[in-house]
Amino acid sequence: MSQPSQPHLDPAPSGAGHTPTSVDIHERRAWAISGWLGVLVVAACVAGAVFCARSSVQGLIALPIVIAVVVLGSLTIVQPGETRVVRFFGRYVGTLRRTGLWWVLPLSDRHNVSIRVRNFETNHLKVNDADGNPVEIAAIVVWQVADTSRALYAVDDYHNFVRVQAESALRHVATTHPYDNPQSEGVSLRGSTDLVAGELASEMSDRVAIAGVEVLEVRISHLAYAAEIAQAMLRRQQANAVVAARSRIVEGAVGMVEEALGRMRERNVVTLDEEREATMVSNLMVVLCSDQPASPVVNTGTLYS
Repeated sequence: MSQPSQPHLDPAPSGAGHTPTSVDIHERRAWAISGWLGVLVVAACVAGAVFCARSSVQGLIALPIVIAVVVLGSLTIVQPGETRVVRFFGRYVGTLRRTGLWWVLPLSDRHNVSIRVRNFETNHLKVNDADGNPVEIAAIVVWQVADTSRALYAVDDYHNFVRVQAESALRHVATTHPYDNPQSEGVSLRGSTDLVAGELASEMSDRVAIAGVEVLEVRISHLAYAAEIAQAMLRRQQANAVVAARSRIVEGAVGMVEEALGRMRERNVVTLDEEREATMVSNLMVVLCSDQPASPVVNTGTLYS
């Protein structure tokens, strides 16, 4: 059997801010045969021990017992959604992903690593957005282990590693975008949740790749202004909404007045001088832009009375 390669750690330079130490290890298939063959071997050893005990070769009874114990210690059961990382005297020899009863390398130890899809919600973090406003944000992360060897040997605790890196990525992405953009231009945390979730998933994937973890989905689960500025931001949002609504109303009113004047000229409904035309435009703008219903006044005279 060829000697398995070992994790190779590049020497890390002193000081902060350097590139993380690379771990040259990747998952590979572990040697294993059907565990039922091992059960047959154990049964044969038991029968051999009984035979030795009843015969004249009682001194050999220890041999089948030792073999049976070694074989029993080499049997392992793999449940669906789980794996066994096999290590032989400190050397990583492979990962067993096939479910069932298996006979692996004798005298090796096995570590269980789940490859089921998992999810968790980050803590509610208080960060400053791109405009410097404090906001509270949290996200739900869906992930699973893709490389069991890196999950065990590249980082100290891959569960804690994923959680910490998720919060770090969430903080970074939240600081690169404003909470809201009233002009609907550019990416905002509130108005572009899909784009922000995509950026967050991409950054998280880059951060946890060293641990052999695959990020399946990231979604923002909580987003709000911090309590100390929530009321002020609410008033600003209301003011922005009013200004945007007024702008839309004025834009529509101007178009309607322009269309009305154009049709009147086209059909020669009435001929107005500049002063009367300006008066009609002013009245139409007041009617169209007013918050209250207009009170009509019937003119029983002429245009100039």
